[in-house]
Amino acid sequence: MEQHFFPDAIIIGHGLAGLVAAFEMTKKSKTVLILDQEGETNLGGQAFWSLGGLFLVNSPEQRRMGIKDSFELAWQDWIGTAGFDRKEDYYPREWAKAYVKFATEEKYQYVKEAGVRFFPIVGWAERGDGMANGHGNSVPRFHVSWGTGTGIVKAFVEKVKVAQKKGLVQFGFRHRVTGFIKENNKVIGIMGDILDADEKLRGEKTNRKVIDQFQYFANNIVIASGGIGANHQLIQQNWPERLGAPPQTMVTGVPDYVDGNLINIAEKIGVHFINKDRMWHYTEGLQNWNPIWSNHGIRILPGPSSIWLDAKGKRLPAPFLPGFDTLGTLEYIMKSGYDYSWFILTQKIIKKEFALSGSEQNPDITNRDYKLLLKRVFGKKASEPIEKFKSDGKDFIVSDNLKDLVDKMNILFGENLLNYEYIHQQILARDRELDNPFSKDAQINYIRSTRKYLGDKLVRTAKLHKILDPKNGPLIAVKLHILTRKTLGGIETDLNGRVFDTEGNLIEGLFAAGEASGFGGGGMHGYRALEGTFLGGCIFSGKKAGEFIANNY
Repeated sequence: MEQHFFPDAIIIGHGLAGLVAAFEMTKKSKTVLILDQEGETNLGGQAFWSLGGLFLVNSPEQRRMGIKDSFELAWQDWIGTAGFDRKEDYYPREWAKAYVKFATEEKYQYVKEAGVRFFPIVGWAERGDGMANGHGNSVPRFHVSWGTGTGIVKAFVEKVKVAQKKGLVQFGFRHRVTGFIKENNKVIGIMGDILDADEKLRGEKTNRKVIDQFQYFANNIVIASGGIGANHQLIQQNWPERLGAPPQTMVTGVPDYVDGNLINIAEKIGVHFINKDRMWHYTEGLQNWNPIWSNHGIRILPGPSSIWLDAKGKRLPAPFLPGFDTLGTLEYIMKSGYDYSWFILTQKIIKKEFALSGSEQNPDITNRDYKLLLKRVFGKKASEPIEKFKSDGKDFIVSDNLKDLVDKMNILFGENLLNYEYIHQQILARDRELDNPFSKDAQINYIRSTRKYLGDKLVRTAKLHKILDPKNGPLIAVKLHILTRKTLGGIETDLNGRVFDTEGNLIEGLFAAGEASGFGGGGMHGYRALEGTFLGGCIFSGKKAGEFIANNY
């Protein structure tokens, strides 16, 4: 296939990291070819489907909410969360420190100049393990963008489209990379298959029919091809023993094209992938009643009040509370011998505390619809998408009494693992703790503490009430599946995104960004993440690689 466009750089992947890298290069009038195995319908990649949360430190929104944050506090939280302990963590740790500095000093203005704006109430995600120097966010840092993930993607798509009109950018949609062209220790080009056109809607699985081949050459190649979240085989293959046995059944939190296929291709030319066993999967997954991609799962973003039970009905201990310690809870559940768990809650809790991850599940914020937003905050019911899951979702059970609820929970799974008397005793014991303004119950004490934050009190945490009091009903049970999502490890890079080989040498002309690079360095999150850091990691790593190419080639 003849090459008519000789760009300064080729970017593999048209997701957020690739778009930001292209934006940075075209600001210096560099020419860029962006390739992706999907069509233009999926421009923006996985980020399009996200809630659009960004980790920011000492932002104007935080200050308006009375939140005192700083680089020092954020870095304390990051280090306590990441747990860096390997020789190969040198660059991940350097990336992490640079990223927290970026989130404190430059990131807010950078995304604002790109056109991103934020919902005024800052969310408190991943609240942690209960130790000041341990895992978790000491303060709320989760800034949801107006427009959710679609808004963030749109901001950078528009920038790249402007560069396209100037002749600086060309897209190669339906171009699947199958190999790198390498001379000595320099990558000079890529090769692959041209796939047949496919008119399916965004996110739906597309065909893999090959109609032609291609080769393209450039002095700089950027791998921004994403992670492995839709490839259950790779997830199970790399599953760490520390998290117990790998789940036998999972729901998928990303579209089919997040397949990890480029990993083996890159490894064939000596690219160094590190920390493959570090991954980020959620414990609060639902089967989507209206699926878009294969085995489509949606995550509940829970407030802290639901009663969390394992498959046999035992209440999870602190810090394994809703919204506190994702991977700690995942480990606890997987070591129970089952790959699912349960929430039991009330209508008051679901109305105030349940949100669903995903741009399409939050039409009020995605579309900046203030009428819907006010209805969510002040209405008698939960948001319309949540009520739809409650009525149509396979994982929801509603009842006026606990005995009937537990019977239906047993029927749903079919193994009669749940004992009504045992569950009743645990919830009754919890309810008795509310008879005083003090308690020994860790979850109740956490709720009382978090409601001191105005954002939680207004929109995120229900007022404490007795679960078994009929006036707070109906009762709701939700079966929770393991939901696949992010790769925390990735391609080892230096602080400019340049790729290392397995011998520790830089591969000339090759860069990596986004989830493919573990969001920087091969895993800047370490073992765990603080949330709101994935889109930000794509932005930061794409920016660093793009800037370096623009300034040096």
